[in-house]
This record gives sequence, structure tokens and C-alpha cells, in this order.
Amino acid sequence: MLIKVAQLFLSLTILVTLHEFGHFYFAKRFKCRVDKFYLFFDFLFPFASVMNFALFKKKIGDTEYGIGWFPFGGYVQIAGMVDEQMDKTLIDAPPQPWELRSKPAWQRLLVMMGGILVNFILGVFIFWMALLVWGKSTQPITNLKHGLMVDSVAYDMGLRNGDFITSLDGKPVNSVRRIPVEIIMNGVQNIEGVHADGKAFSIPVDNTDRSKILKRMKKTDFVSARFIPEIRLIDSTSFAANADLKVKDRIIAVNAAPIQYFDELKAELVRNKGKKVELSVLRGITQLSTSCQVSEEGTIGFFPGSVEEFKVEEQHFTFFQAFSQGLSDGLELIVMQAKQFVVLFTVKDAHKQVGGFYTMVQQMNSEWDWQSFWMFTGFLSLALAFMNFLPIPMLDGGYIMFILWEMVTGKKVSDTVIYYANNVGLFIVLGLMLYANTDWLRN
Repeated sequence: MLIKVAQLFLSLTILVTLHEFGHFYFAKRFKCRVDKFYLFFDFLFPFASVMNFALFKKKIGDTEYGIGWFPFGGYVQIAGMVDEQMDKTLIDAPPQPWELRSKPAWQRLLVMMGGILVNFILGVFIFWMALLVWGKSTQPITNLKHGLMVDSVAYDMGLRNGDFITSLDGKPVNSVRRIPVEIIMNGVQNIEGVHADGKAFSIPVDNTDRSKILKRMKKTDFVSARFIPEIRLIDSTSFAANADLKVKDRIIAVNAAPIQYFDELKAELVRNKGKKVELSVLRGITQLSTSCQVSEEGTIGFFPGSVEEFKVEEQHFTFFQAFSQGLSDGLELIVMQAKQFVVLFTVKDAHKQVGGFYTMVQQMNSEWDWQSFWMFTGFLSLALAFMNFLPIPMLDGGYIMFILWEMVTGKKVSDTVIYYANNVGLFIVLGLMLYANTDWLRN
């Protein structure tokens, strides 16, 4: 868990620092005075006058650079920027030449766009470099020797273990992992494929199905590769260890019921949860028997692996190919972020799957893996770019909305309106963040 937390902390530190640098760069470029540049807050956010102290600070020129004590983001304090923390008595004061509000609209627009632009460029750059260094691995569904393994939601919809899904709404399926994403995000209406007996099927999908898939995604895979299992890792305190099971063992029967695939093993263990079972085990070429207690959850305490190697397609890219693919992946992710908002308002209970820091920690690798770390950081950078572009007062997108209104109509929105709008936006954003970070209770 500490490794997961450390990875998330480092990722957010990088993203927050560079996001704020985007604002800082354009502000300094247009000769705005920048009073503070802080990683984390030197106050109890959002109360600017409460618990004011920094872990480190140093003033260089007009700007105080520092590290705050409240690890909840960071900020750049630009002179003349009307925000929810600004002293209300300053609103009616005339703009000064060094203040943001005295600058032309196009310059203010770039200052507010700075963080978003940096997050977008950084996300694409990370994808570019990751593709260049590590390439891309995919598990084409056509390479699955034993078809798919399905969870309870997929089963209730009509899918079965051993099925091959060939297309979604007539479009070929290229990757197993993309199946639930396509169904949820792109509103797939029909799943087409072939059952293990060779009979073709076409299964309709509606929003109720999408809601069920989304609800289960944090706990199980909707579909995954079906495999013949062997024991890869054993919990030393588990029932499996007490039954003298070993790594590389294959369980081939439970209470004389033959087992070939992992889904069959899971089903038999769940059927006998809380009971003691007789296991037939293949160890090398020797078959042996052992008794084993099954937990109330239907597990015995081992991590499975496949006795066969899955055929994974490796793609490698040249310098320019990696850039093109990284840009394409980045743009697709932005589009997917937009589609998530459609899902929130069209799929029942989708809002319950909104996650915060707890969900992000769970997505991190339990071992320090630089490829996983950088891919997650690239994803999060692009997600932050999209979120900050939303036209909600207090977010960058709220300021951008007011500036674009001014540029289109020729009428500047008053500082008083922006001030009060930002206070409303603050409550909206805080409410959303509080809800998102109760994900550990909802899950």
C-alpha cells in the first residue's frame, strides 16, 4: 500500500507543479506580477487566512516560491487575479499595469489556458516516450485459444464461458480489455460472437446492462481470457498453504468434479464455501489428493496463473510513429473523458462509480513499475486538462468562459460578478470532491 501511495503522491506532485508552471510562465511572459508559486497550500484550503505557514519558502524577485503544509494541490498567486480568496475590498480598486486584470483578453486567456496546455502537452509527451521505450502490448481476442471467461453480469446478459466475441455493433473487436469500455462509453447496442459450440449469437445491450457492467468493473472483469490454471503464488497463512499445495500445482478436481478451466474451479469453490473439500492435484506428472478448507468467500488463498502463454501482440514504434500514436491516444482519451459525462447523465447509478484518491491508489501497481507509473501519470495529466477546461467558476475553465464571452461580445464581465461566481464555483467543486472521495465508503 505504501508503494501505491508513494507512486500517486509523486505523480500528483509532478502534475500539479507543471500545471501551475503553465500559468506562471504566461503570467511572467506578459509582465504580470506573480506573488507566490507554491507546491501544496500554505493554508487550510479553501480558507486562505487559516493556519498560514510553509514548510519551505524563498523569495526571488517579486515571487515567493515555497512548499506548503497542506498536500492538496498547489497554486500560483497572480496579482490582480479575481478569485474566491481575493480580498473583496480590492474589487473596486482600479487595475494596475502589473495586474492580470489590466491585460488584454487574449493575454489573460493564455494565462488561464497555461495549466491546461501544459497538462495536455505533458500527457501526449509521456505517451510518446512510453510508446518509444516500451511499445504497446495488446491481447487480440482472435488469439484466445479457450475463448472468454465471463462474470455474473455477462452471464445474465447471455454470454457464456468459452464464448468468442467477434464484434460490437458490427465493428470488429481488437482487444479484450476494450470490450466493456466500448459497451459503456460508445453505447454499444449489440454484442456479436460465437458460443463454444460454434453457434453464433447477437446479444442486445441497454442502459440497464451498462449500469450493471459499470457497477461491477471495480470488482471483476466483465470478460477476460479463459485459461487453464496453475498455482503461481500461495498466501503462507491461507488454507491452501495448510493443505500443502505448492507453486505450479494444478487442481484438476474438487470433490471428484473435474476441473479444466479457472472459471470451473471458482464455481466449485464458491459452491462449497465454508466447507472442507477434497482436491485432486497434478504435481508434475504425479497425481495426489489433499483436503482443504474453503473460506466463506469461496477462496482457498492462492494466486492463479495460466499453464499456457497467452499470445500477446507487441507493437514497436519509431520516433515519429510513437509521436503520432501518442497524440492519437491522447486525443482519444480526451474524447473518452467527454463521453464519461454523457454516461453520468444517461446510465443509472453511474455517479456512484465516481472515484477520488482511494480509487486512484487502488489503480496503482503494488510494485514500483516505471511503465505503469508513467502511463498512469500521462492518463491523469490528460484527465486534469479536461477537468480544468470545464466551464465551472473557480476552475480554469470558468475564467476561460468569462474571457471568451468578453472576446465575443466586447463586454468585459465585471470583477464583482467573477468574484461571486467563483465563490459559488468553490462550493460546487468542494461538493464534488467530497463526494468523489467517499468512494471508499461506496465501494
